[in-house]
Amino acid sequence: MSTTVAPDNPGGALETQDRYKWTVLSNTTLGIFMSSLDASIVLISMPAIFRGIGLDPLQPSNVVYLLWMLMGYMVVTAALVVTLGRLGDIFGRVKMYNAGFLVFSLASLALSLCPWTGSHGAMWLIAWRVVQGTGGALIMANSTAILTDAFPVKERGMAMGINMVAAIAGSFIGLIAGGFLADIHWRAVFWINVPIGLFGTAWAYWKLREVGTTTDAKIDWWGNLTFAVGLVMVLIGITYGLMPHGHSNMGWTGPWVLFELIGGIAILLLFVWIETRVDDPMFHVDLFKIRAFSFGNLSGLLSSIGRGGLQFMLIIWLQGIWLPLHGYSFERTPLWAGIYMLPLTLGFLLAGPTAGWLSDRYGARPFATGGMIGATISFILLMFLPADFSFPIFASLLLLNGLSMGVFAAPNTTGIMNAVPPAKRGAANGMRMTFFNAGMLLSIGLFFSLMVAGLSSSLPSTMSSGLRAQGVPVQVADGVAHEPPVADLFAAFLGYNPMKGILSKIAPDGRPLAADEVKTTDEVTCPPGDVSLLCSLPEANRNALIGKTFFPNLISKPFKDGLFIAFSAAALMCLIAAAASWLRGGYYVNPEEAADMKSESADLAGAVASGGVVDAAPGSGEIEVTVGGGGRSR
Repeated sequence: MSTTVAPDNPGGALETQDRYKWTVLSNTTLGIFMSSLDASIVLISMPAIFRGIGLDPLQPSNVVYLLWMLMGYMVVTAALVVTLGRLGDIFGRVKMYNAGFLVFSLASLALSLCPWTGSHGAMWLIAWRVVQGTGGALIMANSTAILTDAFPVKERGMAMGINMVAAIAGSFIGLIAGGFLADIHWRAVFWINVPIGLFGTAWAYWKLREVGTTTDAKIDWWGNLTFAVGLVMVLIGITYGLMPHGHSNMGWTGPWVLFELIGGIAILLLFVWIETRVDDPMFHVDLFKIRAFSFGNLSGLLSSIGRGGLQFMLIIWLQGIWLPLHGYSFERTPLWAGIYMLPLTLGFLLAGPTAGWLSDRYGARPFATGGMIGATISFILLMFLPADFSFPIFASLLLLNGLSMGVFAAPNTTGIMNAVPPAKRGAANGMRMTFFNAGMLLSIGLFFSLMVAGLSSSLPSTMSSGLRAQGVPVQVADGVAHEPPVADLFAAFLGYNPMKGILSKIAPDGRPLAADEVKTTDEVTCPPGDVSLLCSLPEANRNALIGKTFFPNLISKPFKDGLFIAFSAAALMCLIAAAASWLRGGYYVNPEEAADMKSESADLAGAVASGGVVDAAPGSGEIEVTVGGGGRSR
């Protein structure tokens, strides 16, 4: 049974209702901005965080902490958004959203107060990142549904555009903010969320009210359990697949990774079977019968994979190669990588609201399809840039990609949310966000794997010859060169010079030094008692190895080989997403809501009166009507 919750001021004037929708937009935009900002601010601040708690993120035993700090938040949000969106449908979306703001804020405070160092400090941060991810999932799962409730159909694209801009802008602004805050103190990375979160929480509890449709239904416990367990197993498998296993550069063939991936997929298949047989499913499989919903989510998943891969590859490209080659120290590259990626954010900021507003009139299909075609072109052009590129050309391609992704995002989201019945908006948005977050995680696994495949073919020989040219013994050079290339990627990703870290921790004969034998080494001198290979070399060779250009020049050609493969995959993903966007059909509004639009145009009123749904843009002069969910007529 569905009920509509009346606003706190029933019978209020239209002017009051109009003010309320802008309150909803402002608060949900703040919530989405904060949650997306946090994901990237931690990403770029990882070196400072690990230095602050006294851990070397490139030590093999510490890689697991690094991965979970990067991916734990996304794993939790991906696993919970459907469940929490469904709970919003049952108990009220505003209640769930407000709780999310509070949980997120308190978790940020706990993160900033980490009392330990070393592995215990890392576990504290990971645990509270999981709690923070739960708050983020509550916000993400319900914010879009609340927006859909508050705005009429003809204004949703504009509202979604502003909301989507906040989400993407937050992810890139976080890169810059993280660089600045990490220079002050690593705890400041988490402090920034506390006043924003507490203000947003108080504002949400004070101003937001339930105006949407709630559903009197039972909680699907078996569905929730199998979905969470299955998805988490798959995402954990992807996380550990990035780590070396045995003699392999990556862990995809490891028994535990295979168990997690195959077992997780099997449990997800069981989940789908359960959802087709329970009375009140958490995951409404029947929504996929709606073409606009199914193809919109497919294109959203594919675009998320492409966009997620782009962000990681650009950070590695800038921090590991381009910025050091242009005189930036490795320690400063995280901040400047965020600054040099601003054209991407600018493109999204320009295109997002405009495309959302236009989609209110002309529908999602032309903009979502065109956006993915533009993204495909940008990836193809990025493939052919040299490693040491001209920045104006690079910035132009980033701008093109940002414009394309901005043209896609808001119309696609609006098309999905317009297609679903009001009572299922929370679950539908949770499903949409699951595809989005899963796409981001899949992109990390996919693009890192493709990049490692590209590096593995040419990096060992290039690195070995480069080290030998600087006086490193042949046996040691070959040993260092055949280390898993994922370590070099993580080094570039974190703004570290791996040559300094590796060569200062081994003896001239290649023997690993004990912890008390490792000394701090700078670019000019070696401290007394340093017995490392690095300090056994002539000063000129030593300074060349740990300088700003040796590692970037060494890795640039192998990196470009891997980048070509990765961007080829991204272009293919976006091209398929463009086809899926076109297959969604024209302008579509769910039958339960179409009656609310009768006053918008006489054509639409006629369509509703005949029992159909408009499948073309109002006022376009051509109306395509779906009658009874079956055939089409014009």
